Amino acid sequence: MYVRKTPGRRIATLPDGTILTLADLPAVDTRWVARRKATVVHAIQYGLLSRDEALQRYDLTGEELDSWFDAVNGHGLDALKVTTLQKYRHVTGE
Repeated sequence: MYVRKTPGRRIATLPDGTILTLADLPAVDTRWVARRKATVVHAIQYGLLSRDEALQRYDLTGEELDSWFDAVNGHGLDALKVTTLQKYRHVTGE
């Protein structure tokens, strides 16, 4: 059995000791839940996936991905949950 080499990193270690691999990334046609969004954010933050690769792979807009980063960095995983979105949303213009 042969293992195909991929360019770039294939593993990332998160600050809590969790190991994240390419196999841990959500499927391309995934239903987006908070945990999967956070996995993509962490993969980008720790060098497993580039921002451009994530945008192309998951067919996301830059604005959508930025909102995930802001939510995770500002309030953690709970801010990505649809049921608590209103609680953490930053209102501009007021």
